[in-house]
Amino acid sequence: MIRQAKGKTPRRPPPKKPSNNQKDPVGVYCRVRPLGVEDEECCIEVISSTTIQLHAPEGFKTNRNGECKEYSFKKVFGVSVSQMELFDYVAKPLVDDLIHGKNGLLFTYGVTGSGKTFTMTGSPGQGGLLPRSLDMIFNSIGPYQAKRYVFKTDEKNGMDVQSEVDALLERQRRENNLPVPKTTSSRQKLDPEIADMINPEEAYKADSVDEDSSYSIFVSYIEIYNNYIYDLLEETQEDAIKPKWNGGGTPVRQNTEFVPPQSKILREDQNHNMYVAGCMEVEVKSAEEAFQIFWRGQKKRKIANTRLNRESSRSHSVFIIKLAQAPLDADGDNILQDKSQVTVSQLCLVDLAGSERTGRTGAEGTRIREAGNINQSLLNLRTCIEILRENQMCGTNKMVPYRDSKVTHLFKNYFDGEGKVKMIVCVNPKADDYEETILVMRFAEMTQEVEIARPVDRPICGFTPGRRNRNQAFKEELSRKLEERGGPIDREVINHLVRSLPPIPSSELTDPHDDVTLPRLIEALQNRHTIRQMMIEEYNKAANMLRTMLQELDSNIISKDNFIHEQNGKLVEQDKIIQNNKAEIERLEKKTKMQEHKIDILQKTTKIYEGDKRTLRQELETRDQRLQRELSEKRRMEQRMNGVVSDTQHKWEKECERRVNAMQLEMQNKLWVKDEKLKQLKAIVTESKTPGRPDPPPRQPQPQPQPRPHPHPQRPSREERVPAKRSASPSPVPTATPVRPLHRRSRSAGAEKWVDHKPASSLDLGTVLQPVIPNAIQVSAPSEKALSKCDRYVLTHQEVASDGEIQTKLIKGEVIKTRGGGQAVQFTDIETLKQELTTVSGRKRKSSEGAPANGDRSDGVWTDVETRCSVAMEMRAGSNMGPGYEHHGITKRRKP
Repeated sequence: MIRQAKGKTPRRPPPKKPSNNQKDPVGVYCRVRPLGVEDEECCIEVISSTTIQLHAPEGFKTNRNGECKEYSFKKVFGVSVSQMELFDYVAKPLVDDLIHGKNGLLFTYGVTGSGKTFTMTGSPGQGGLLPRSLDMIFNSIGPYQAKRYVFKTDEKNGMDVQSEVDALLERQRRENNLPVPKTTSSRQKLDPEIADMINPEEAYKADSVDEDSSYSIFVSYIEIYNNYIYDLLEETQEDAIKPKWNGGGTPVRQNTEFVPPQSKILREDQNHNMYVAGCMEVEVKSAEEAFQIFWRGQKKRKIANTRLNRESSRSHSVFIIKLAQAPLDADGDNILQDKSQVTVSQLCLVDLAGSERTGRTGAEGTRIREAGNINQSLLNLRTCIEILRENQMCGTNKMVPYRDSKVTHLFKNYFDGEGKVKMIVCVNPKADDYEETILVMRFAEMTQEVEIARPVDRPICGFTPGRRNRNQAFKEELSRKLEERGGPIDREVINHLVRSLPPIPSSELTDPHDDVTLPRLIEALQNRHTIRQMMIEEYNKAANMLRTMLQELDSNIISKDNFIHEQNGKLVEQDKIIQNNKAEIERLEKKTKMQEHKIDILQKTTKIYEGDKRTLRQELETRDQRLQRELSEKRRMEQRMNGVVSDTQHKWEKECERRVNAMQLEMQNKLWVKDEKLKQLKAIVTESKTPGRPDPPPRQPQPQPQPRPHPHPQRPSREERVPAKRSASPSPVPTATPVRPLHRRSRSAGAEKWVDHKPASSLDLGTVLQPVIPNAIQVSAPSEKALSKCDRYVLTHQEVASDGEIQTKLIKGEVIKTRGGGQAVQFTDIETLKQELTTVSGRKRKSSEGAPANGDRSDGVWTDVETRCSVAMEMRAGSNMGPGYEHHGITKRRKP
């Protein structure tokens, strides 16, 4: 035996198929077999066309109450139903799908002796489902069959297509290899056991067959025996040991060695469909030929005589009908030479072996093993159906154990949605089969709940339909025209002439000294050549005659063309008139259509405007209501806010009165403190006067010149400093007498080295609070040498502020040495110094020192107490700004 290797090859991902969410349940039908003569008690009753009822026989222990169980099917066929009615309802739709490119699976199921084989095969005059299916197929595609060997299997469950020339060569090659030439299928004598299976009046034919395609039928027949697959059409050991007859009529056995049949293995094609590798597929051209091949394989099927059935099937048989079809080319003459356009569909007719109990059949030895394998394979089928049902109803994803049995593994693609599945449950109503019948009913009931995806329709070819009929009509018309003109009459005449040539004798040389074969062949070829020359001469005569007739016809055609030309001239004038009228009619029709179109647009626009008007009116009413609500809300809010405002106003009036009283009290205290300070300053100013200093000369009416610096190091008194006369616009550089700088230092002068950077400016440096830094290098532009000697940096910048006063900015920084040996300045602080000129208050006093004798008020000098206070405070503030600062430009103002 050849078994499949256990090693697993990596599986290819399945190709994407067109999705189809529509599903159909498995079609389960029931057929009741008539009771035999010796059977008396019946346990099955047909209630309706879809329901049967099981009655427990007398003495059955498990059903003491006598309850009856009912089972429903898609259709129930009683004992009076004929084979034709069963085929019409069950198998005919599957044959229609096969012709239209869809797959189908039909199997019979039941206990042993329930009529499964009779339902599938039938008997003379009562053909079963299989012969009727073959008859319907060939009745439908008979006129459109391709020549033999145009379609050719590729040994991988695929189909190749070749031209008719290649098919003819292959047909001749195969016929020459046969020792005895075969007769055509129509002349073969049928086996008497299968003759007249179907009456002519019971023939069926499919509707809407694609006439623009060519078809070919291939059949194969296998059996699954003890879970092994065998080809029933393959030449077996029986053919090898058949006796051959010698010349004297005595049989001679050349090989008597018994060779066991080779089992086949299941493989998966490129589309992940299962097929039997190495199985013989025979191309058939008629229903009789196909059924003859089936019957030849049926005789090889394993059957045995048991106590329950005289011819009990010991294996599951599978008859596969494969239909290959391809569209014709654009001319409708030849088959399109494109393998991708070939559609292959198949119908599997399965006759399952019946389940049985060994105790009832009395099986022993080999029969026990066969019964065990049969029951095990049927149990695996029930398990797969049950898991499929559970996955669909409960939403689980359990793995279906198809590989546990060859039956389920071969047909797994059908349960996965590759075609329709139907099952005929055959039951025997006798009481002895009641227990097995209950199990069969339960399995059938469970199978009906399994749903199979509906197969997808094959794509439609893009050629124009009706190509074959048009091509045939064209050929017939061409032959008729040629016959009328005296040309070739018909293709049949030419074929008859070709066949009239003498046949070529057999040219097989069996002996090197054969002097008969070659001369005979030469003579036959000379005769054919002579006949061919005669045919050529006749053809030339016919061609000359045809040429003469064509010339005469051409002259007649020319004269007729001239007459037609004249008539065409008249027709052209009439056509112009008609065209003008048509143009005017079309213009008016277009105008009418345009007006109708405008009317439609205006009506639609009116409807739109009316709808907008209603919408706007509703919106206006809604807004008016909203506005009224807002106005009422506003009035309520105004009343509420008036109350809040009055409360708030009364509250803040009290608060302002309290704050004014507190502010008045505070100002009085400040005035008292200020008066005390003024008294103290007055005492300080009075004490700071130096006795014995001469009085300044009296003030002249002309403008006072700039006073010169005092030669003595003593600081002059404030009364001796005459304030500069200010102009209407504030001057950036006031006239002031420079005084000796005052220094205040918070650390020793030699602790740090400074770079005193005073750039050139339009203003006179030293006007406002200039710093005096000891040990400082004063530069107008800092240089690298100066920076290398110091560690501190100060930049002095003076400018006129926005208010007209002069301010000084002191930008301080540190000198840092860089990695390259240079110096960098990092600014750390900015100080801003500003001169402020205070206003003169109303409390003044007139200096009595140095007053002129005449007492003229214009020559008197008035001293502002607040100005002196400001000067003293600025001097103190300047002394706190850091070491080395001095004050410049502090002048007194004279009140005119």
